[in-house]
This record gives sequence, C-alpha cells and structure tokens, in this order.
Amino acid sequence: MANSKKNQHRWTSPKKSGKKDPKDDFQWKRAGKTSLIWIGIIFVAVYFSSLLTNERKNELEIDYTQYREYLLAGDIDKAVIIDKTFHGEFKTPQIIDTTLGSAEDVTKFRLTLPFVDRQVTEQWDQAGLDYSFKEKSIDWTGYLLNMFPWILLIGFWFFMIRRMQGGAGGMRGIFNFGKSRASLWTSDQPRVTFKDVAGCVEAKEELEEVIEFLKNPKRFQKLGARVPKGAFLVGPPGTGKTLLARAVAGEANVPFYSLSGADFVEMFVGVGASRVRDLFEQAKKSTPCIIFIDELDAVGRHRGAGIGGGHDEREQTLNALLVEMDGFDNNQNIVVIAATNRPDVLDPALLRPGRFDRQIVVDVPDYVGRLGILKVHTKKVVLNQRKVNLRSIAKGTPGMVGADLANLVNEAALLAARKRKKSVDMDDFEDAKDKVMMGIQRKSMILSDEEKKTTAYHEAGHTLVALRTEGADPVHKITIIPRGRALGVTMQLPIDEKHGYAKSYIEGRLAILMGGRGAEMLIFNQMTTGAGDDIEQATKVARKMVTEWGMSDLLGPMTFGKKNEEIFLGREIQSHRDYSEVTARMIDEEVSRIVRNAQRCAEEILKKEVELLHRLAQELLKYETLNAKDLEKILAGKKLIRRMTGRSNNKKRASSRRRTAKPRRKPKTTAPNSPRKQPQKQRTKE
Repeated sequence: MANSKKNQHRWTSPKKSGKKDPKDDFQWKRAGKTSLIWIGIIFVAVYFSSLLTNERKNELEIDYTQYREYLLAGDIDKAVIIDKTFHGEFKTPQIIDTTLGSAEDVTKFRLTLPFVDRQVTEQWDQAGLDYSFKEKSIDWTGYLLNMFPWILLIGFWFFMIRRMQGGAGGMRGIFNFGKSRASLWTSDQPRVTFKDVAGCVEAKEELEEVIEFLKNPKRFQKLGARVPKGAFLVGPPGTGKTLLARAVAGEANVPFYSLSGADFVEMFVGVGASRVRDLFEQAKKSTPCIIFIDELDAVGRHRGAGIGGGHDEREQTLNALLVEMDGFDNNQNIVVIAATNRPDVLDPALLRPGRFDRQIVVDVPDYVGRLGILKVHTKKVVLNQRKVNLRSIAKGTPGMVGADLANLVNEAALLAARKRKKSVDMDDFEDAKDKVMMGIQRKSMILSDEEKKTTAYHEAGHTLVALRTEGADPVHKITIIPRGRALGVTMQLPIDEKHGYAKSYIEGRLAILMGGRGAEMLIFNQMTTGAGDDIEQATKVARKMVTEWGMSDLLGPMTFGKKNEEIFLGREIQSHRDYSEVTARMIDEEVSRIVRNAQRCAEEILKKEVELLHRLAQELLKYETLNAKDLEKILAGKKLIRRMTGRSNNKKRASSRRRTAKPRRKPKTTAPNSPRKQPQKQRTKE
C-alpha cells in the first residue's frame, strides 16, 4: 500500500496530468520578451560594429601603376600587409584620379599585390617605407550580416511549426514532437463511477475484474493468474464505450492515462512511434496503471492494405504499439483499454491474446438497459413523478442507444423549459420522441387538400395492412403532419425485443411497406412518388432474402456476392461476384417476384377492408394524428370524439397565425390529445 500511495502522489501531480499551469504561460511570455530584448541587442551591436569597420576601412582602392609611382616618389609613409593586401598611408594627403573623377585629400589606400617576395621588400627598404605583416582577422560583422537573413528564416520556421503543433504553451517547443499527449486523470476532475453507467452489465463486470486485479494483485497471483494486457471495447457508436472508460478512471485507484488514436499520428515521420514509446515510459514510472486509447482504428488498421501497400508512418506507430504491449520487454501491471466501432479494420496481431486478452462487446441496450439508462439521465431532471412513466418510454424506444436516450431526455427538458413548465411530464417526452425520431414538425409546409387526401389514404393503407397481417408489430401512431422529409409516417412498436426474424414476419413487413402504394392504386388508380422510400426499403429487404438469408425457394439456401471491403478505400467499393450472369438474372427475377407478391397481398387485404380504409383516411383528415387507442375505437366501430388539432385545414392555420400576433393575457396550453406521441423501430414514410 505504501507503493500505491507513492504512485498516487505522483499521479495527482498537475505537471503530469496535462493540466495547463498559469506559471507556464507566464514563463513563455517572459521568454518571448527576453528574446525580443536579445534581438535588439544583436541589431545594435551589428550596427556599431559596421560603423567602426567602415571608419577603420575608409581606404581608397588604387591600381598597381599608381602604387609604383607613389612608392618610387617616396610619398608612402607606412603600410600593413595582410594576406597580399597592401594597406598604405601617405605622408601627405594626395589627389588621386579615378574612373569616377578625382578624389581629394586621400590619406589611406589599399591594393592587392600579385606576390610578396624578397625583391619587393628590398624596394620597400630602398623607399624608406615602414611596413609590417599581420594575419587576416575574422570579420564577424560580415559574417553576422550575411547570416542574419538565414537566422530570420529559421526563426520564422520554428515559430510556424510551434504554432501548428498547438502553440508555445501547448507543445513547449518544437523539440517535444515525440512526447506523448496522454492526459493523466486527476482527483479534481469530474468523477464518473460505474453507478453512472447502465445498460452494459457484462462489460462492467469485466472491467471491474481488471480494476480489482490492479488493486489487489497478490490475491490473483497466488493462484498463478496474470494481469490481462488489454481490454478491447467494441460496439456501435453511442453505446457508452468512452463512458465506461471514464468510469474505470473514476473507480480505479491507480494512474489513468487517456488519449485518442489520432494523437499518435503527426506530419513528421517517426513521431507516432516516438509518442508510443514515451507513453509507455511514463506509464512504467507509475505502475500499476491503466492506458485508455479511444478510436483505436485511427492507428491500428491492417498493415500492408490499400493501394501502395499502406502508410509507413502509421505502420511504424502500430509496430511500436505491438512491441510495447507484448515484446521482449514485458510491461508488467500496465493495462491498455481501447475502444472502437470498427473492429473489422484492425490488424490481427493487435487482437490476439497477449495484447488485447479480452474483447468486451458493448451492444445496443435491451429494455432493462434502456430503463436503467433513462433513470441515470433523469437524475438531474425535474420530473413530474405522477405523470412520467419511464417504463413506458423504455418500451417505446427499441433500438436506441445511450447517446440517443440522453438526447431524448435533454430534448424533453428543453421543450418543458420552452413551455415555461415547472417540471417535465409525459407529453414532453412524447414530443421529444417525435422530434428525435421523425424530425421537427414542419409548420410552414402547407399541403393542398388533394395532397392531404393522398397522404391520408397512403398512411391508412400501411396501417390497415399492418392491422390485418398476422404476427406484425402493433401500430403505435399514424400522422399526416409533415415531419423531416416525410409527408406522413406510420409507426410500429414491437411487443418484445427481437433478435431474429422469421420468413413469415419479413413477408408481412414487405406487405406493410407496399400497403401505401396499394391504397393509392385502389382509391385513385394512379401512382405517386410518395411510395419511393417504401419501394426502396422493400427492394433491399427482398434482395437480402435472396442473396444473404437463403429465403428463396428458387435459389435455395445459398449466399451470393461476397463483399470485398478495402479498408483504405471505403466500404463496399467493389463486390466480388461469385455467380454467373444467368444466376444474376435469376436473382433479379426472384427479387421482383417477392416484391410483387407483397404488393398483391397488400392489395387483397385492402380490397376486403375498403370500408375500413375509408374510415381510417377520413379520421386522419379530420384529426391528422391517430394513436393506438384511437385505432382500437375505430376497429370497434365506435365514434372517435376528441378536440381537433388546429391543423385540419389551411384556412384555420392561417387564421391562427393572425391571432397569435395579438397579445394574450393568459397563455394557452396544448390540448392533452394533441398529436405528439411517437413510436420507433419500424416506420413507413411516404
């Protein structure tokens, strides 16, 4: 336990936690000011040095003939020879003719001698010249002036690279590219525990065992067990993989490093592998610890795939990760937890036992899981306990994941706040379900009477076929109010959770999809574009029945067309055809036959129940939205009596808009039977 306390002290250090320290900003600001001061000093030094140099070298360059004349005449007083360069000084100022004109009062001159030997020195001695030899000194001023543009260019390049990598305070200079960007969870951050995670019981049990192993390793080591090297969270988006990792950070009493797979990849070659090594070096100093890598597919994709053999930088990063997880240098008591929703593109070496020993599936929650998720997300929401039934909401949201349910609760709270309510009731949840699943109500879209009538019969056709099809899911709601891109929607809710579907159920589903087109042909004897989405869904289902599910009597239990998914080129960019042209023609004919049979079945049901079809369409035109209770009354032959929605025709909508412009003393509330309920799972759009 002493070791764990020591690690805990190091773990909560703000320097390693990745938390921005205000002192760092101050230090960088002070360093910037110091750099400006030094640049100014260099400028001043170069300036004065150039002045002194110009003053010392204020010499006129003459040719060799003039030099010989002055030397023989004895006008040269003294000279200094530096590397064959003769720097002379006249006894009295001279007037010298040059190509640019006469130069008056010249005292100093210079020229370059072809050679200096004994004969030349004897001439200097005969002329009584006082001369000396010196070695050539380094001209620092010239060097600085020549190098200054390059220094500016390199400094600008350093500055731009540092800005691209997160600024001076984020990366602490260009030389920290290879450092890991992992952030260390600290005790002062918002804590999430396993109590805040619902809907994935098995995943929590697996992760709790890993945490228990890190807390009490001796209890497992006595039996010869070893700590799992890694746990891999797999599941669709929004199921709570990252939330589970945050709960692990909140529950584990060990250091927890978290980063994304994209944090390893950089524009420079070798940076990703360097960051992997630096990450595990940091983890070794604080063992036992946990490393969480989110979106692992960004760095763990299959090696050698794609056009050109893959990406070398990404493969180097993956190789470094493979070696660190299970190589010659075993990292004891370091558990790596990773999450992704694309396990199909990962390298097989990454998924083998010894690296990721456990693959934990975080799947779409069932009814119990959805109920638990709703309870978690409604803890901080002010609910009307007498009106809100979370069990009903959980039952009416099959297929929703944790993120969808969290969004649903938030939308309900926003709608209640918009209506200035003191608490969130069931109507707000129903309105939120309609908004999330069907789209926002398009009040500005005004349909003509003919379009409304066509839409009403279309949706009534779906509903009637669903009611008369054995084994079909019950109809939950019908509406002809435009929402999203649909003019009308028929929603069905399954009674129980379904994981497999029988052939009879799928054929009934196809008949329900074609019920809208069948009603249009039966009543109006014409086709409309409203059935486009229904036909598309029916065609997809029928083709899967033939090519994937083996539900064709003609072709038998066989699959046709293997998908060749190139993970670097996208999904299904090409499909491998393992069948002949004759078989392809048979598949097309079989798909067409299944869809036509479904339409024929729907038309037979509608012809037998044409009176009920007219009744459903008339009630839809009158009330615009019907729920399950309304359908029960209509089927029982009872008269449907309730308040109208205010959207029954265009004139009433226009007049209501004019009335809303006047100030009202008391705000009117929405009618309790207003069409705001919503189903899920299966819906049929027009």
